[in-house]
Amino acid sequence: MHCLHRLRLLALSCLGLLWAAAPSLAQDAGLHIGSKRFTESYILAEVMAQTAAPHLPAPPQLRQGLGNTAIVYEALRAGSIDLYAEYTGTVALEILKNPQPMTGEAMNAALAPLGLGIAIPLGFNDGYALAMRAADAERLGVKSLSDLARHPELRLGLSNEFIGRADGWQGLAARYGFAQKPTGLDHGLAYDAITAKQIDVIDIYTTDAKIDHLGLRVLTDDRAYFPRYDAVVLYRLDVPKRWPAAWAALQKLEGRIDERAMIAMNARAELQSVAFDAIARDFLAQGATGVKAGAAGSEGARGFVAKLFGPDLGRLTRQHLLLVAISVGLAILIAVPLGIFVFPHLRLRAVVLGLTGLLQTVPSLALLALLISLIGAIGTLPALIALTLYSLLPIMRNTVTGLAEVPAGLRQAGTALGMTGGQSLRLVQLPLALPTLLAGVRTATTIAIGTATIAAFIGAGGFGERIVTGLALNDRGLLVAGAVPAAVLALLSEGCSEAIEYWLRRGRTV
Repeated sequence: MHCLHRLRLLALSCLGLLWAAAPSLAQDAGLHIGSKRFTESYILAEVMAQTAAPHLPAPPQLRQGLGNTAIVYEALRAGSIDLYAEYTGTVALEILKNPQPMTGEAMNAALAPLGLGIAIPLGFNDGYALAMRAADAERLGVKSLSDLARHPELRLGLSNEFIGRADGWQGLAARYGFAQKPTGLDHGLAYDAITAKQIDVIDIYTTDAKIDHLGLRVLTDDRAYFPRYDAVVLYRLDVPKRWPAAWAALQKLEGRIDERAMIAMNARAELQSVAFDAIARDFLAQGATGVKAGAAGSEGARGFVAKLFGPDLGRLTRQHLLLVAISVGLAILIAVPLGIFVFPHLRLRAVVLGLTGLLQTVPSLALLALLISLIGAIGTLPALIALTLYSLLPIMRNTVTGLAEVPAGLRQAGTALGMTGGQSLRLVQLPLALPTLLAGVRTATTIAIGTATIAAFIGAGGFGERIVTGLALNDRGLLVAGAVPAAVLALLSEGCSEAIEYWLRRGRTV
């Protein structure tokens, strides 16, 4: 009898969560700094943020680990971020699609119609290269990429971005005549794979800290395929006008970071697990000459317990809860009425359930990338849309299943008592279908908790933020520190579902 009342309360709760989350959904007017999903980009974003912060009315917002070039660049064009550290070779070949090297002036001329520009060369070149174990290279006599091409038996494990880039694998293979078929893997995991001898050759950034640490040989690009990748700031042209003091401070970073300093900062993050903000703070306090590889830093390496119960735990928990609660709530508001509507129509029911089932087959990252291009934004909004779409199927399917399980005799009894179709649905069918419907909500919640970790790849926060950073650093402790809270949240949701089902069973027996 109280089924619709409970659904109304659920709807009101969902609206309340939307209202509470409104500040986090809105884009504030402050400076937003983005980064890609690798160590160096995280550090440079922190350096820029801490440099600009004293000259801004409010602290700049960091959107760390947004993914590959395509996602971060789309975020910049859409205005979701205002600037990020990029590389001249990437701008010319990947963003502007120019196969020839370009001067800074030429790049700015091509970027200006897009409302973008490059400035503030930071002082170092971080180029692409291929590397292999030094012992194997010595044994096989491999010193250059031309030498590598003569050994098709060697296994290549390359980052997925490098395989797909205009300045990546395809052009390199054509230049050198490589016959190998590379395996795609995450850049952060490649070092583990080559150390374990699962692969023989990886793509590296020339400022990676683990090259010398793991005894790798960087192969000479003897046919000069790779251009220079000088680090610069890619920014929206309105930034200097909106924040002139902060921009003036950022310009003082020009030429301040050389290759040695960048390698040292990367080493502190990857080899000692020093936090990105601490590395940036030490660099800015000590200057480029004060950064030394292996320095313990102001905070030092963090143990697993410190990572698990770090100061970001409350923020990440709140973000993850909001993502799950709002998306599942919206899915209930959509899927339950739609399930009720299509239930009497067999063909329409099959079509609608088939379409929602099809959504489940779309890979999460592919769906997020598609949503970013469609709505022109990153962060919470596309993440909520994706999670809501993934939650539709279990709720709608269980709504239909629950209604189908209502005995025909009870439906006929309601009709015999003079009930209308709406009254029979409200007073007989929905109350009996409610346990099955709630089981669908339970399944959708569990799916959403797990899938919400992917949202961090587009800057939506949650526990996935730790997982994304852990992948970039190849830090197993940080990966687990993100996975454990998500697992605990899933267990708590299961406990709450059990309690609700017990309450419903007890209510039916009273």
